Amino acid sequence: MVDTPDKNTLTGWRRTWHEIIYEADTPAGKAFDLMLIVAIMFGVALVMLESVVTIETAYRSWFYAAEWALTLLFTAEYAMRIVCATRPWNYVLSGMGIIDLLAILPTWMGTIVPGANVFLSLRTLRLLRIFRILKLTSYVKEAAELQRALLASVPRIAVFVLGVTALVIIIGSVMYVIEGPENGYTSIPISIYWAIVTLTTVGFGDITPKTSLGQFFASVVMLLGWGILAVPTGIVTAEIVRGPGQAEKPVSTKACMACSADGHDADARFCKYCGAAL
Repeated sequence: MVDTPDKNTLTGWRRTWHEIIYEADTPAGKAFDLMLIVAIMFGVALVMLESVVTIETAYRSWFYAAEWALTLLFTAEYAMRIVCATRPWNYVLSGMGIIDLLAILPTWMGTIVPGANVFLSLRTLRLLRIFRILKLTSYVKEAAELQRALLASVPRIAVFVLGVTALVIIIGSVMYVIEGPENGYTSIPISIYWAIVTLTTVGFGDITPKTSLGQFFASVVMLLGWGILAVPTGIVTAEIVRGPGQAEKPVSTKACMACSADGHDADARFCKYCGAAL
């Protein structure tokens, strides 16, 4: 029997470039990603400096050339990521794939739609790759645990939000009766806005009570806000404590050649997302 190559296995230069572009375990892969991070930070700095009128006027041609140089670099990288994946659409439709696309679209769209370049700051999202580059697996694990706790807390937080919504409606209505339009509380919706600002201890100060009774009521609402803000934190913390206390396993930055997903266990032989051989 003649062995046939696995359709999910890359060979030749595609395999080499897959290891460089998608993984950070090798010196070449880490160097590539660090170079990419520097380019992203440089691009974000350009966007910020270009918003300063005096600098943009003096160096407009330099900004234009640098922006296109970065766009061509990111476009070539995006194309290589597609070419070096056995299932390109898995990468294209993934979270990082969408972010990578958003990093190059503004400049290309700017040639058709004026003002589209304002979205160039979206490139900052690509800095998320630094977690993989530096192999901060403990942070990745903690992020996964926090995500699990947040999802488990959604029902109780939803009930809490509904309760707070009812509370601010009551507080706003009472304050409308106490202060009235002559003191800036021209309607119940405006009074509810004040209640939200006060209950969350933001305190913009654009609307303030003038009467003694109103000031006393506002003080009670402020103190009540301290206790209310602690409730969501307690809900999430309880879910984190309730979570499974499993021993941490080492995580590899090796990326699947089929779906480009990483974060597998160090001893994994198959992708836990699509089942392809690693």
